Amino acid sequence: MAQLHPEGHTCCPKTATSHPQDPIPAEPKDIPQISFPPIITQQLSDSSASSINYRSSRPDSPATPATEPEPEPEPQVDGLLEELKDEGIVATNPAPPKNKFTPLKPISADIGEVQKLLGEGEAKTKLEKACCGEGCCKFQALELDPESKGHLPVVVPENDAFRSLQIRLGALSLDSKLTKTLDLPPETVSFLPISNNFAPHESKVQKHPPNFVTPHPPYEVFSAKVHHARELTKPGAEKRTYHFDLDVTDYPEETGTVDFVVGGAVGVCVPNDEAIVDEVFDRLGVLRHVRDQPVILKTSGGRWPTIWGDEMPRELVTTRRELLTWCSDLQSYPPTKPLLRVLAEYANTPNEKKILMYLSSAQGQAAFCDIRSGPHLTIPQILHAFPSSQPPLSRLISVLSTLMPRFYSLSQDPMISCQRDSTQARRLIETAITVHETYNWRGGPRKGVGSGFMERVAQKAMAAEETGVNPLSLDLRVPMFRGLMANPLARQFCMDGPMMLIGSGVGIAPFRGFVHRRLKSQNVTNKVWVVQGIRDSLLDQIYSGDWGVHEDKIKTIVQSRGGNHEYVQDAVRHQADLVWFLLNALDGRIFVCGSAKGMGEGVEQAVVDVIIDKGNLNNEEAHAYLEGKKNEGQYIADIYDQMQSIKHAE
Repeated sequence: MAQLHPEGHTCCPKTATSHPQDPIPAEPKDIPQISFPPIITQQLSDSSASSINYRSSRPDSPATPATEPEPEPEPQVDGLLEELKDEGIVATNPAPPKNKFTPLKPISADIGEVQKLLGEGEAKTKLEKACCGEGCCKFQALELDPESKGHLPVVVPENDAFRSLQIRLGALSLDSKLTKTLDLPPETVSFLPISNNFAPHESKVQKHPPNFVTPHPPYEVFSAKVHHARELTKPGAEKRTYHFDLDVTDYPEETGTVDFVVGGAVGVCVPNDEAIVDEVFDRLGVLRHVRDQPVILKTSGGRWPTIWGDEMPRELVTTRRELLTWCSDLQSYPPTKPLLRVLAEYANTPNEKKILMYLSSAQGQAAFCDIRSGPHLTIPQILHAFPSSQPPLSRLISVLSTLMPRFYSLSQDPMISCQRDSTQARRLIETAITVHETYNWRGGPRKGVGSGFMERVAQKAMAAEETGVNPLSLDLRVPMFRGLMANPLARQFCMDGPMMLIGSGVGIAPFRGFVHRRLKSQNVTNKVWVVQGIRDSLLDQIYSGDWGVHEDKIKTIVQSRGGNHEYVQDAVRHQADLVWFLLNALDGRIFVCGSAKGMGEGVEQAVVDVIIDKGNLNNEEAHAYLEGKKNEGQYIADIYDQMQSIKHAE
């Protein structure tokens, strides 16, 4: 009798290395393998000249405190309805799949239909709990003020920045009655003239953050010298990826058990671009001689301007430029209602004030959701869109999000990478950063805060090397700290046992360190299989020829734009026998690293498909089986949301 597969299941293809009807978890014999020799003496990379012994690392070392939760974009209604459907609260008919390039209708254009669909009762209650708390379910219709004598239409600002917001104002007029507008947020920041009681202030604003920007007190941010940088991708690649060698020889001792480890990640404190900082100053009318003048900063509470300091009032000496450069995020988060409400308070024209108050009200909920979930917006863009609003800097900073560190995975074994100079061996760590550009409202390219900073540093180092200048002479620095050394990859890495390493894009970088560490093992039975997902092997294949082994024997390249137009999850299904063997081997492990949306979800579903086919299980049983493997440390995924480059590779 033929096996009945669950809905949504993709059968594993029958290939030379995958036999779906064979449920015995035996190691495939015709997959290329390589056994590592007990001693490897070859160079591992351009920057790894020789080995040096350091104290042993412990993967169970304390982790850096968790990043503060930041506002997330509001979830879309369709996804929430799917959740309600799964729980039997809302019944919907299956819809044909949408073309991924078909533009979605803005929430504000369809709000009546959404409310009609939701109605009252349990469905609406559940949606409100899952939603942002201020979504379209709380929309209220516009009404004319009963005391108004006529209809005065709103005149929108005539500038490109406002047009880029694409705000749907509907029937909004100067006479429209707005309800449930947000109260003016408190001013939590103030500036005072500096007194003689404070020591002279020395600012290094363009090179290093102020001392109070501490990731994990009492340790300060370490200024790592850039030893070398190079571009890993080829010209024409959709995303550029850069490799960095950072000198951490003088990194301060913290405890006897904390060190850089294979699979770990470093935190980088990144600054806002100097041009963007000056643009905000210009829009607010902050005089140039005031921007770098030392002042006393007073806060009423909270952690800001530190990263993970205690929540308490503070009194610090700093400059306005330091705060905008290192402490307040100007381009990573969508606008919030407190920000819009502050801008409304200081808008000098009735039309701009009305629009901003509208976005802060119940009637403007749908339009607010549109700009939150639409194209990426920045603080300079918002200030240009409403030019009459020039709040005091202290007011603006009070409602901005904290500029958080960006975390980047180590791309080598930090125990063996060093560079000898005339006097000593310098210890280096290596990492890779990807830059993805989008269009800003002016039509030019926009880069992330972290990746943009790192690219600027890389380009300076590369330009120096091209002219024969040692980049060390430029004294280029990256402010960093030993970050996530107890993340899933670092905790579960093991020196023995077979393992499959699955990564896409820059997510493959930490697995290079896994292979480097395995080369040091004296157990000749070690086996590693690497699945690397890229767009085009001619442009995007990073670290090609830089793994220290015969790559063709351990690595499978999957191209989504070139080749067979496949993804890593397709390779997982093609290698079903190997995946099934690793899941059932006592010391087998499968590691996954990449973006959560698409890649992470796709690989997990492919593994579930393998379990269904090879184990003859239904969908529920297969998910339970995989969950057990996660708990046993045999399926380890370090996946990240593209919106949280605060965590990984912005």
